Amino acid sequence: MGDLPSIDDLFRQKDAINGSTDDAALASASSSVSPLHVASEETAEKFEKKMEKVSIKEKEIEVQRKAATSGFPHIDLGSFPISHESLKQISQDDAVRLGVICFFVNQEQVRLGAIDPTREDVQLLLKKIEQRSYTKGVLYMISEHSFERVMELYNTLPHIKPISKDVEIDPTDLENVQASVQDFRSLQTSIERASTTDLVTFLLGAGLKLDASDVHVEPEAEKTTVRFRLDGMLHDAATVTKDNYHKLLSRIKLLSSLKINITDKPQDGRFTINAPSGEVDVRVSIMPTVYGEGIVMRLLVQNREGLTLDSLGLHGEAYEILLNEMSRSNGMIITTGPTGSGKTTTLYAIMQLLNKPDVKIITLEDPVEYKMPGINQSQIDHAKDYTFAKGLKSILRQDPDIAMVGEIRDLETADTAIQASLTGHLILSTLHTNSAAGAIPRFLAMGVKPFLLAPALNAVIGQRLVRRLSEKARVQATLTDEQQKKVDDIIASMPQKVQDKVKKQPHVFYTAPEYTENGELGYKGRIGIYEIFTMNSKVEKSIMSGNISEYDIGALAKEQGMLTMAQDGLLKALDGLTSLEEVFRVTEM
Repeated sequence: MGDLPSIDDLFRQKDAINGSTDDAALASASSSVSPLHVASEETAEKFEKKMEKVSIKEKEIEVQRKAATSGFPHIDLGSFPISHESLKQISQDDAVRLGVICFFVNQEQVRLGAIDPTREDVQLLLKKIEQRSYTKGVLYMISEHSFERVMELYNTLPHIKPISKDVEIDPTDLENVQASVQDFRSLQTSIERASTTDLVTFLLGAGLKLDASDVHVEPEAEKTTVRFRLDGMLHDAATVTKDNYHKLLSRIKLLSSLKINITDKPQDGRFTINAPSGEVDVRVSIMPTVYGEGIVMRLLVQNREGLTLDSLGLHGEAYEILLNEMSRSNGMIITTGPTGSGKTTTLYAIMQLLNKPDVKIITLEDPVEYKMPGINQSQIDHAKDYTFAKGLKSILRQDPDIAMVGEIRDLETADTAIQASLTGHLILSTLHTNSAAGAIPRFLAMGVKPFLLAPALNAVIGQRLVRRLSEKARVQATLTDEQQKKVDDIIASMPQKVQDKVKKQPHVFYTAPEYTENGELGYKGRIGIYEIFTMNSKVEKSIMSGNISEYDIGALAKEQGMLTMAQDGLLKALDGLTSLEEVFRVTEM
């Protein structure tokens, strides 16, 4: 057996074959290839593949060095497992155009890989994904080999289409929904006619038409009930079949980037509707129940241009008092009340008034409910230990004039907020107490030092939300003896100048049924009832003593002329804005 030809001989022979145009030469060369030569060609092919791998490795190292100098992390995606959910974050067209792909995503983080992460349009894409998913984004530098490998995944999975969280509702479809949904009686018929895809659009469109804050889908043993929360109250709206429920659940999970195969654990997601009236942020909560997964979709309309303190129900002397306290450059304004009493909305209305070009406002929220132009909004993240206390310290380093903290829950947050208010910042925040007077004992119970709390507080607002009477549905009310006694007692407890004004007007009250005979709602919309107290020497002296009750603070506030929530509610009932039943429902604990 002769010696095997060398690698160089094989390549020369291969070049001779490929480069020759002479048929005889080709035939001669072909006939001269022995089985040993074939084996040698296989060896050469393996060698070529090996050299190709070496070249890829060298280029990967080069990209890694480039990433280190540019400040971006590097990742080799040659064998990295990439899920379908990751691919769906960026369309294939955008991936090719920008040289960027998403290789990892979950509810806390999204990671993108780009051939050139310094490109402005790549960084803008990352910000857009962060905004629509409210997750933290990280941008990596990748090689062309990594990029091409991921692009092959797109090509081998043609059924995977990018899911945008910006779900367009066609204006015509929305108009059809609004035309077909006039009341709850017409809702069931329309739902039965809707397809699965249309059903999601229909539920959201109907919810927006009826001004629902939440859409509930609740599976039961034999049916699935759809309920809308209107003005704080849940109303049965319609039912869907079990088959449609499962399709609806899958569709909502898909839109919210939730895991379809997870059915035994709660999941939270979100997406955005680009409705004709503006953006609507949809927060999705899914929780396993006995008969299936319950769905709640919260509808947050982002258009807050018409949000004013007056439209919320704050006017008269209380409005003037608050305006005066808002004009101060430092101190704390606190809103109090239970969950769902409109505290955060009041703070948004205050910020709307304070938002000027020469003022920097930063918020710290859990979560960010409404996006406000001109205001820097930040969202806390417990998973990353980004709490109210730590977040407030961070945003104060951003040199704000005004800081809004979503809620004061603990001593660390309270201390930081008080220190900030004493050093030239106006702090806005909320506290869970039943009344404005309850804020003082609550702060002291947290461990706040009385000598710091007294000079820090500007104003404390207590509030509730009552439903507005529909002008079409309202009728004059006949008071029971018990109701009349409550009215007389509340009027008697008002400041003298307010009593005198009330006694001069006729005491006519209105009420309304939940539904009229035509299926219309008796109440439409909500309005706030408020109480506001500000600091004075007596209140400050009481706080400094460190031993004071909610009742004592309330008595001092009334001495200085504060209207209570019950009194403010009664005045609004006399104006025909709400009913006595509503006032008593939300103010009697």
